[in-house]
Order: sequence, then C-alpha cells, then structure tokens
Amino acid sequence: MLVSPHRTKRPWQGKQESLADIHRPVRDPDCYLCPGNIRAAGHRNPDYRGTYVFTNDFAALLPESPGESESPHPLVRYEGVQGTSRVVCFSPRHDLTLPELTIPEIRQVIDTWARESAELGKLYRWVQVFENKGEIMGCSNPHPHGQIWASSSLPAEPAKEHRHQREYVAKTGTVLLLDYLRYECDCFERIVVENAHWVFLVPFWAVWPFEVLLLPRRHVLHLADLTEEERGSLADILKRLLTRLDNLFQIPFPYTFGWHGAPSQDSAVDFWQLHAHLLPPLLRSATVRKFMVGYEMLAEPQRDITPEQAAVTMRNMSENRYQNNNRKELPL
Repeated sequence: MLVSPHRTKRPWQGKQESLADIHRPVRDPDCYLCPGNIRAAGHRNPDYRGTYVFTNDFAALLPESPGESESPHPLVRYEGVQGTSRVVCFSPRHDLTLPELTIPEIRQVIDTWARESAELGKLYRWVQVFENKGEIMGCSNPHPHGQIWASSSLPAEPAKEHRHQREYVAKTGTVLLLDYLRYECDCFERIVVENAHWVFLVPFWAVWPFEVLLLPRRHVLHLADLTEEERGSLADILKRLLTRLDNLFQIPFPYTFGWHGAPSQDSAVDFWQLHAHLLPPLLRSATVRKFMVGYEMLAEPQRDITPEQAAVTMRNMSENRYQNNNRKELPL
C-alpha cells in the first residue's frame, strides 16, 4: 500500500452524498423490525423489550440447499453450501444506534452474539456475526440491527486468515495476532482506544481510511469463550470507539463491523485468535466516501491517509457524542 502526499492535496470534484435525515421516531409503524409490527413475509414481531433474534424471512443461506459438488472442468467447480441467516435486533428503539445504547444494553447484544454463535456452531462450520450500519453501506432499514450468517463451509476471507494463522504458528510456535498486538502496544502509534481486556487499533495493513481492528488481550477462540468480565469490558470499549467515530463527522458513522473466530467444527484450531474488523467508507467528510476503482481494483489498494494519521484523529475525538468537533471536513 502506498500513501502519496499529493493524494490528500488534490482538489475534490467527485460525488458528495446527501445526508439522510437522522431524526427518527422511537417506534416506526412501518418498520418491519419494530416490536409488534408485521414483517414483509407476514410474520408479526413479538413485543420484545431487549434484543430479538429471528430467522431472516428472505435468508441468503438455507439448511436444505443441495450439498453436492460438481466440476464440469478442471478449472471450474460448483459446491453447494447449507446454512441459515438470522437477524439480531439490538433494541426495541427505532431511533438509536449501537453507540447510543447504554453499556448494559450493549452487553445484551454481546451476550446474544455469543449465544447465537455457540448454538449455530454446533450445526455449521462458520458463523459470521456482522452489522451493516447506514444507507451508504447498503443497509435498507435504519432500525438498529445486525445479522448472523452460518454456513457449512469456510468463506473466502476467513479461509485466508485460517491459512496464514496456521502457517505462522507452524513457523514460530506463537499466535500471529497476539504477537501483532504486542508489537502494536509497544509502539502505540496506531492504538485508538484500549481498556483492561481489549484494544482497538488501526491495523498497519488497513485499506479503508478509518478502518480499525478489535483484539482481546488474551488468547480467545470464540465469542462464547469470553468471560463475564471480558464481555462487560467489550461493551465499554465498543461504546467508546463507536462514539468517537460518530464525532469524526458529527453523524451516525456508517460501517461494516464483523467478528472472526475459529471455525466451529474444526479440531486443533489454537492458532486462531478472535478478532473483529470495522470497515467504514467515509474519507474526508460526512458526504465524501472512498471508492475502490482503477488501480486499487486492478493492482492494490492505496491509503489516502496513513494508519498513524487515522489513529491520532480518532484518539483525539471525544467520548461524549457530538460534543467536541465542529469541523465539516478533515484537514487532510
């Protein structure tokens, strides 16, 4: 990845997205995720008071899908994948995002992630917990929610992590991401926020301008393995980091956030380390996003700001939402 000093000085003439209205009602009678409302497929939600999980009415993965493999040519292979897709409503409130929830409410979400992951892990090899936040990230419903997709096979990105972590421990005898975390904590340049059990940092290899990586300080394989204290500490650091992101451009900051842990049904996976990726698209303001095109798609991604600049910018944000930052565009 390259960072050219000229990239941040050239005039911007690209598209600027219009800001959606961020003022929403506590309950929307037309929202298919609000308590008591009827969803698109005709099912009615219960009058839930905390987190609420249901199988997606239009699931991308189905348990009864054919599982056969076919290879009509040595260079081409089809493989059937079984699975399921669930929706996790974080709160009955339509008008709140994850960082606006209280720490106990965020803790409920974490416990739900852990419980659902453990349950689905008994049936499927890979369980992907994730949230797409914001219309700019393709989220069609602003009600605070995420998804859990479980599949019988290992998807492409986790498969890469699986291979590299396994190769690293074979060479060194130590866990790749724990060694990397020690390095980052020693130099501190890319650390954004930390507490007793977790560290949020801008990874050295980050592609997106304000991309961050979340790591537990000890060796952990799955969300369900987290202790009570670690779950409470996770709720704290999620609220702190996501509030800082909201303060960057004074908006509910859009992103894709997701967990990667060891495959559920594999043996000898101690080389894995639980971690989460947070991938936000915004570049210099609330209405300017980064696009992957041209050289970046055909050769390699290019950093618009350095990881160190991104970390300092986020470290300088207040943990009180919309309090300390009035600028409309970052001076990059």
